[in-house]
Amino acid sequence: MREQMACVQSLIQGLIEECQERAAYQEQQKPTCNQLACQDEAMCSFLTSVIERMASYMELNKELSELIAGQYWELCKDRQLEFKRVSAVKQCCWGIACDHQVYAFVFSSDVPIRYQEETYENQRWNPVGGFCEKLMPSDRWQWSDVSGLKHQQLDSFTLPSPHWEWESDWYVDENIGGEPTEKGGWTYAIDFPATYAKDKKWNSCVRRRRWIRYRRYKSRDTWAKITSHDDPKQLPDPFNDISIGGWEITDEPVGRLSVWAVSLQGRVWYREDVCHHNPEGSSWSFIATPGEAVQISCGPYDLLWATLWEGQAIVREGIDRNNPQGVSWTLVEPPSSENGILHVSVGVNVVWAVTKDRKVWFRRGVNSHNPCGTSWIEMVGEMMMVNVGLNDQVWGIGSEDRAVYFRQGVTPSELSGKTWKAIVSARDSDRSQTGSSTSLLSAGCFFSDDVREQMNLIAQSDTDTSSDTESLQVHPDLADMPLLGAPASVNGNNVGSQPAEASANVAVAPQDSAPEEASPASGSGEKAGAEKSESPADQDPHPAELQWTNIDLKEAHKKPPFSTSPFPETPIQSSLGMFSVGDEEHYGADEHPLWAWVSGGGCLVDSHSSLKWFTLQSGLLCSVQSLSLSISPAQTAAWRKQIFQQLSERTKRELENFRHYEQAIEQSVWVKTGTLQWWRSWKPHKWTDVRVALEQFTGNDGMRDSILFIYYLHHEEKKYIHVFLNEVTILVEVLNDAKHSFALYTPEKTKQRWPIRLAAATEQEMHDWLALLSMSCCESRRIQGPPSHQAIWSVTCKGDVFVSEPGPELEAAPHLMPCDQMFWRQIGGHLRLIECNSHGIVWGIGYDHTAWVYTGGYGGGFIQGLASSADNIYMQSDVKCVYIYENQRWNPVTGYSSRGLPTDRYMWSDASGLQECTKVNTKPPSPQWSWVSDWYIDFNISGGTDREGWQYAADFPASYHGHKTMKDFVRRRRWARKCKIITNGPWLEVPPITLWDITIIPSSAADQEELIALWAVSDKGDVLCRLGVTQQNPAGTSWLHVGTDQPFMSVSIGAFHQVWAVARDGSTFYRGSVSPKKPAGDCWYHIPSPPKQKLKQVSVGRTSVLAVDKNGNLWYRQGITPSYPQGSQWDHVSNNIRKVSVGPLDQVWVIADKVQGSHSLSCGTVCHRTGVQPLEPKGISWDYGIGGGWEHITVRGNATEAPKAALHETSEEHSAKSAHLEDGENGGKGNHSKTTLMVNEGQELDRNTVNC
Repeated sequence: MREQMACVQSLIQGLIEECQERAAYQEQQKPTCNQLACQDEAMCSFLTSVIERMASYMELNKELSELIAGQYWELCKDRQLEFKRVSAVKQCCWGIACDHQVYAFVFSSDVPIRYQEETYENQRWNPVGGFCEKLMPSDRWQWSDVSGLKHQQLDSFTLPSPHWEWESDWYVDENIGGEPTEKGGWTYAIDFPATYAKDKKWNSCVRRRRWIRYRRYKSRDTWAKITSHDDPKQLPDPFNDISIGGWEITDEPVGRLSVWAVSLQGRVWYREDVCHHNPEGSSWSFIATPGEAVQISCGPYDLLWATLWEGQAIVREGIDRNNPQGVSWTLVEPPSSENGILHVSVGVNVVWAVTKDRKVWFRRGVNSHNPCGTSWIEMVGEMMMVNVGLNDQVWGIGSEDRAVYFRQGVTPSELSGKTWKAIVSARDSDRSQTGSSTSLLSAGCFFSDDVREQMNLIAQSDTDTSSDTESLQVHPDLADMPLLGAPASVNGNNVGSQPAEASANVAVAPQDSAPEEASPASGSGEKAGAEKSESPADQDPHPAELQWTNIDLKEAHKKPPFSTSPFPETPIQSSLGMFSVGDEEHYGADEHPLWAWVSGGGCLVDSHSSLKWFTLQSGLLCSVQSLSLSISPAQTAAWRKQIFQQLSERTKRELENFRHYEQAIEQSVWVKTGTLQWWRSWKPHKWTDVRVALEQFTGNDGMRDSILFIYYLHHEEKKYIHVFLNEVTILVEVLNDAKHSFALYTPEKTKQRWPIRLAAATEQEMHDWLALLSMSCCESRRIQGPPSHQAIWSVTCKGDVFVSEPGPELEAAPHLMPCDQMFWRQIGGHLRLIECNSHGIVWGIGYDHTAWVYTGGYGGGFIQGLASSADNIYMQSDVKCVYIYENQRWNPVTGYSSRGLPTDRYMWSDASGLQECTKVNTKPPSPQWSWVSDWYIDFNISGGTDREGWQYAADFPASYHGHKTMKDFVRRRRWARKCKIITNGPWLEVPPITLWDITIIPSSAADQEELIALWAVSDKGDVLCRLGVTQQNPAGTSWLHVGTDQPFMSVSIGAFHQVWAVARDGSTFYRGSVSPKKPAGDCWYHIPSPPKQKLKQVSVGRTSVLAVDKNGNLWYRQGITPSYPQGSQWDHVSNNIRKVSVGPLDQVWVIADKVQGSHSLSCGTVCHRTGVQPLEPKGISWDYGIGGGWEHITVRGNATEAPKAALHETSEEHSAKSAHLEDGENGGKGNHSKTTLMVNEGQELDRNTVNC
């Protein structure tokens, strides 16, 4: 695909350059009448060459666009295999071949699947020979596991299957608890087992060291046969059906899946230990059932249904993270006694079924608390089978035409959807029939009618030899029919799988060819069904359940009517029958494949997205879209700039003729008024109704300025406050679950840590005011267009993205521009962190760990119209978790209960215990969010949990641990619920790997084609290096995995390719030999952490390295030189630091907590370290900027150097600042921007301020 993309780009670039040269030549020449004929002939020959090149571009780009959009079914690589069942999820697909054997297809990824094998070498000291291999009889084995109970020699480790390979030989791990050990990796203790330390003492009688070896899974993008090492007498019978799910049950181990299968003898089997590090699993376990099973379906969570030979369904209960196999079965009767259940498919909260008469049924009332549901609802249409995919989207195979159908209209509020629609998509063999004539036909849409007619004649002459005259009309339109990453398989043919990066939709198809037949559901049939169906509200005994409106369903009756099909006369023509097929297929030209099975478990379809799977698009639209996708944003920006420059020059020329006219109007005034609520600034603080007016006036010079008036009543006296918008530094939404509120900051309000807070009645009204005020602020400061490459980016704790344009005075001493005077404007989107560099490369990571790349636009979100760019704005979604805590106290009578002491925290509270948070009253973070899951116990919490999720402690609050002791009198457990936001902004998703941290090299100068170093850490802890990142292609091409011995959490690359990283255990590493020619380096060097501290984040500039530990301390790495880049020691700089960002000039910016203002204390404040110079790399003092409520900042794009004259500072100024700093630390009162971040720990935060 990369070669095809490069070829397309070269064709387009050559065509553009040739057109530009032709236009420039004609501009220079002044043709005479005698030359016109020659020019016409030359133009005709030029157009002919353009058409030919455009045709080749169309042919190549069509194939490329089909690959990108998933517009056809692709056969798998293992053509010798024939399949009858497949089940797909995002990362893999399992199937049953016609030999009844199970195969697994693991999709390729830039991150390898690695498993760490480990064993321990144990030794004991004796007076004769010192430490030796001779142990006491009561000791553990010389080679053992970590517990010492299992004997594990180095040569006893073997590969579990032929699909694995060893990555390296055995080597010693020289790390313990984040600290490097002595050479040899030995750790010492008094006896086995005990606490081990890296230092040898006089009483160290035993020692051990850990040996590590990695194995890698090599069978990716191919069908791997699942081998079994079980007892031959207990091996399962040949399999008949298989289903994968359970990936949402738990996050430990990473990527755990539940694989269920049914044998030909009707027995149910469960595959043990299937996870990311073990994609094959280990063994099959037999699960007893009340009858002989036929088919089984497993959902993402704890929902599992199976069908029996007798026609009933059975539901598995008791499935949880500790018992993924469940406890017992519950029997569910079919919708009618005459026709039992033939097929069933489950999702998160839905169950669909097909009975023996091919009727489709929907199960009402299914949820995690009631997996059996309450009643059946009949749906219009007849299907062979149905399958529930991600987001509870439904796929099916028609019973008559055997086409693949998709259920439209499935949303969280309407789980049954509205109608069935056939998916229009060809197979890869069909694409081979498209010739150059069809590409010429598409290319002709760009030219005149005469040229188009000539091309049509050429196309018709090419198609005269074809036996199918309809194929020419269809083929040019195939490129606009996406089927998101859809692999396909044919029963009696192949299982095709397009190894899509993030999705997999699998279909199994036909036995024999057949002409087009009637479809199970047509548009008229849907309508008739809706009219004929009885209202479920009349018969449903549970009126509080989901209301069924505007959908094709029927209430299940105890005695169904005699007819087998309520709508037999409503067929539709299947669009699949129009596709021609390849010579290697046995289907006729007017026939389509008969699909037998489909699995959409890996195909993510958002309920808000518009799909193009169901209609044929025009060739012109396809060509235009393909062409627009091939033009880079840089070229578009250049065209815009040229057009804007020409228009500006034209305006100046026209205005020259009217200079002598006087101004008819001196200035214009425009006013907008409204009613809002204001959080008043005197006690008691509360929301007060106010009237606001925005007055905007334009002066003689064309400059616009605005004033915001807020009118309120105080003791029945009318008063007002006013704000000049050219003094406003930021407008930001406030995280409030009850109010649509936003805050307005000025430099004075920033010093006070007390912004002006306003609230609107509706979300739309708030966004209207925010957009208007933001546009007025930008106009008053003459700021427009996208951010510059030097911009400073930041993210609030709410996820909003802000950008500020720095000037040379921001870093110029001695007259620095204060941080509180920086103007911040919002950019659409929702992110958790963001990183940039001075080339305009900007990447971000969402709360769901999705990676996004900046497209060069501006605006988005609530910023629309003139304040937003017309293109480069795309849809963006993000998912985050809301947490609450269940607290209990122990008493001698009842044990742990929800009855606490009067002084205890709320029994349902937030993390601090000060605010009551129950499942009922806890809402999403703001009205823009919506719930996408139910409440569930979160086991992934610091300190660990027991099997039920509880953490124990001696009292509230205290240090919690995951096991109960005699001294533990309180316990808590965390509940989580996922919510989702949908917005838009100048961001494009970079699939498929989810990331935790990212860094971009902060270099100051580079060519547009020069590769830019970009490193990242995945959410699983893998270190990655992005290849192919340039200014023209900021998204890069692929990931290169950098091997590590443990999971990492932070990484940063400096201006000279020095890479530092922090592991999850708090240890620090330096990557050696990283260079443009060797982007991944060669090895990791362990750097000792600060004494008794564990680091959590690191940032590297030009020569400086700063890090933040888990206690909020900021550290500077001393002694870094070109010859010794690891440095010598850590020096403490400050405390109460949340995040740090070091720029390309070694400037230091942080997000700080507990910053004191004149009115309140704030958390999450942007701070700038002043006085940073080569002789003073740690700086002198802090300058406080916007806050609180900020989560992340990056200044790695700000390479704007201050004038050299401003950098000179006398020794007297240094000594004065140092004396002032000492006064501030000793309690002296001075300017708030010159004090340290140390504040009184006992002082409480003002809860009225805008904090996280």
